[in-house]
Amino acid sequence: MVKITCVTEAGSTSVIVSGRIGAPQLPDLRQCIEAEKASNVVLDLTEVSLVDVEVVQFLLRCEGQGIGLVGCPAYIREWMVRERRSE
Repeated sequence: MVKITCVTEAGSTSVIVSGRIGAPQLPDLRQCIEAEKASNVVLDLTEVSLVDVEVVQFLLRCEGQGIGLVGCPAYIREWMVRERRSE
């Protein structure tokens, strides 16, 4: 189960993601991010417990688009590094 919360303050939006997130939840996450394109968007992954490869690839694309990742668990960051190397 995943919970996605958008918090906007001072022209910046934090998209707070909690729980397990997989490919089936990506459309909801994309929609939330796209709705906030006018402001600086940061993904807060502090409360994320589990992801799949599609999510890791999505996070890499987000970083490439200038979306910041905050509180990214070490195992996700390491997985992202391995995915970058395999490209």
